[in-house]
Amino acid sequence: MKAVKLFSMLCLFMAFSTLVQAQSKKEDLLKDWERAKAYTKEYLDAMPETGYALKPTPEMRSFAGQMLHLADGNYGFISAAFGVKSPVGPGELEKATDQSKTAVTKAVLDSYDFVIGNIQKASAEQYKGNIKLFGRFELSKEETINKAFEHQTHHRGQTTVYLRLAGVKPPAEKLF
Repeated sequence: MKAVKLFSMLCLFMAFSTLVQAQSKKEDLLKDWERAKAYTKEYLDAMPETGYALKPTPEMRSFAGQMLHLADGNYGFISAAFGVKSPVGPGELEKATDQSKTAVTKAVLDSYDFVIGNIQKASAEQYKGNIKLFGRFELSKEETINKAFEHQTHHRGQTTVYLRLAGVKPPAEKLF
């Protein structure tokens, strides 16, 4: 009888531990994405309106193009990870005709809201399993979310040069 009770308690403890760990991981993801959104907004705010069309070289994206590409990626990765419909088509934002500071800022921040909202409402089950990302890469859903984070970090980081070329001091690092 004691063995059954002990085994039951152990199972209950393990189930509770797994639940707490999953909740903690979700909270960490949310914290990171909220920080990334705030950091990206600092970049968007720092660039003057005239700098949104800035291209360091003709073959590079403009500042607006970089930020809209970042937003397209947020939608693409997260819709794939969670199996939800993206409100924009692949690459749609980057092709937008209105690349003003106001329009780009709204589009980019909306993409972060899409990410954060889907992380908040995802069930533990939605984090499980693998997907075929962009029809080419076999990844776990967790890896896909991590790739989304890496993608937005990479493109925001690229825009540091754009800010400097526009004579603007980039926002301070926001690791924590």
